[in-house]
Amino acid sequence: MVMVSRVTRYVLTVGGAGRLTAFPPGFVFETDVEDSAGTAAPFAPRPLLGLVPPALATSAEPPTKIDRVAGGDTANCSTVSAVTEVATPAVAELEAAVAREMEPALPALTDEMVAHFVEFIPDLRIEDEDIRELLHASSHANLVTAVDIFTHGIPVDQVEVPAAAAHYVRRMAQRDVPVESLLRAYRLGGGLFLQWWLRAVEGHEPSSRTLLAATKHIALVAAEYIDRISQTLVEIYDEERKLWAQRAAATRSVQVRTVLLDEDLDVATAEALTGHRMHGSHVGVVAWSTGTDNGREVESAGQLIAEITGRQPLAALADDRTLWAWVSGPNSANLDVAALDAELRRRRSPMRIAVGSPAVGLIGFRSSHHEAVATQRVANIRGDDSPGVTAFADVAISTFLARDLRAARRWVADVLGGLATDDDAMAELRRTVLHFLQTGSSLTEAAVRLHLHKNTVRYRLRKAEDVRGRPISDRRLDVETALLACVQLGKAVLIRTGL
Repeated sequence: MVMVSRVTRYVLTVGGAGRLTAFPPGFVFETDVEDSAGTAAPFAPRPLLGLVPPALATSAEPPTKIDRVAGGDTANCSTVSAVTEVATPAVAELEAAVAREMEPALPALTDEMVAHFVEFIPDLRIEDEDIRELLHASSHANLVTAVDIFTHGIPVDQVEVPAAAAHYVRRMAQRDVPVESLLRAYRLGGGLFLQWWLRAVEGHEPSSRTLLAATKHIALVAAEYIDRISQTLVEIYDEERKLWAQRAAATRSVQVRTVLLDEDLDVATAEALTGHRMHGSHVGVVAWSTGTDNGREVESAGQLIAEITGRQPLAALADDRTLWAWVSGPNSANLDVAALDAELRRRRSPMRIAVGSPAVGLIGFRSSHHEAVATQRVANIRGDDSPGVTAFADVAISTFLARDLRAARRWVADVLGGLATDDDAMAELRRTVLHFLQTGSSLTEAAVRLHLHKNTVRYRLRKAEDVRGRPISDRRLDVETALLACVQLGKAVLIRTGL
């Protein structure tokens, strides 16, 4: 029991919906202990999200060194590293054991954390798949670092910002995402981590004193880690914003982004901001680079489009890897996708391009761009890193399925059954069935397309029906759509094997 002659208070801040959102330095539980006569008052900690056993309230075990430091002697415990130095062997052993148990679950925990961020932080809902992957990589890197701290007893003041986290912040700075939204992600992430940690600790059934000491310690470390990383990330963000603002293209980017986001903007204002005519027809284009010399390649995309179309596009850098462009015309605008694709391949450019459908006026300016962004997401999900051009018209259905890949994967599995399995044999059957359906269920035409004998096609169709467990004609339209999704979204919607 902690014995002091003053009121000692530790506060845990709890956010909405019962989620932990902040961990101020020195937090353990909210407790008032006062004893002017030298006898401690009964200790009654509040339950922590229902995860701390009631036994804590009646523990009479002798205090450990960490309990004395974290509980009342704040003069001896001004930093997390100080707490780490005085952690008892029991606490250190418990923390290391829990950290090792969490390690195999980090991929699943990362998915949960990213989904949480996207749900509660609107500014992080960016369709660009490259940005989504960076958010995932940043979250995973932070979780790995946190687990390493407890596995190996690494002092927080020796921890550096993970490279993926730093790069993600730079890209967000280029896209003018508020730094407050990024810092909020760290607070929410810290809350999730603490909840996972406490559930795992409870499974070890430690003594109440060890559990309390470990809970104090993890909260202090989490607070210090978030504070340390956040401070560095703000510096990275500010530096990148200054560098980005110095580029002439940044001004155009801000103007274009304003036109895209502010739906109350009238045509005259939109034209004044961009210097681009909004009347007529527009085709939105997104170009991005998969090479190492990103900036130079991306900035050259506008000139390539001009050469193919004979029209100078409106172009703006979304970030240092992505260019947004519009090909416009007073009456009609179009882009020869095949010619653009052939030229990209001829140049062996690492660039990839997504193209929206032609649309009219200011509304069309926005809608064609949104189609191009959605098409870019499909192209990135598919995982084909080779240069090329993808048109919205060719992947329209998949752009809608890509908005919720988990739901899409469940639907594809429901429609195709075993045909949705990710292996070479099923891929061959899916290809045969798709060509068969696309030719109006003609064995002869499907055989010509596939360069197979008609009997071979017939055999594969029968096998596909056996694997699916239903005739191909059952929910025929759904079958064709699901097969297209398998081609256009690849492994993201297939049943994974070997797990």
